[in-house]
Amino acid sequence: MESHSLPDTVRLLIAFYSRSGSVERLAVAAAAAAEAAGATVRLRRAREVVDEATMRKSDGWLDNAQRQNALYEAPATADAEWADAILFGTPCYFGAMATELKAFFDQLGPQWKRGALAGKVGGAFATASWPHGGTEIVTFSLYAPMAHLGMVVVPTGYTDEAMLEAGSPYGASAIVGAENRPPRTEDLDAVRHQARRMCAIAGALLAADEMPNRKD
Repeated sequence: MESHSLPDTVRLLIAFYSRSGSVERLAVAAAAAAEAAGATVRLRRAREVVDEATMRKSDGWLDNAQRQNALYEAPATADAEWADAILFGTPCYFGAMATELKAFFDQLGPQWKRGALAGKVGGAFATASWPHGGTEIVTFSLYAPMAHLGMVVVPTGYTDEAMLEAGSPYGASAIVGAENRPPRTEDLDAVRHQARRMCAIAGALLAADEMPNRKD
């Protein structure tokens, strides 16, 4: 894997939703890789939009939510304005991003109106139960709101050997099966590469003074 040395000033927000923990594992791996490269990272988990009674109908949902919510703050619009790069992570639900992550996007109307996120680097990753569960289309669909916000969307492409073994040209991914297997080593390598690549590009834009909306 390639190694980048980043300016200490590069800031990465990883905003994700994870129900069973698969997306969480990818997000944690991405955060560790970015921090090892010199970035400052905020790891944030989107919150549920249903009540506890609904969550209890799905095995493990409530317990996992409570565990993760104790570890990670909810993403806030201030986090998005703080960041130089934002990596979004989601499970695939019926060929679409999780409602919980969409709810965070929907809070960014004032930032869109002010152009506050224009020029920031954006990327996405996803998990699914099955090989044809929608990881590519869901990752690609996340490009649309990022484009509306004026972000610089950075796909992974095949810019590292990791992307030949896992993920897609659009972003890292993992297929976890009905039993929610942990992501493979290859999947973790792909999201680590994605995080480093995004931070490297954000650092280059900062060095070129191309982030006029950066907030301290």
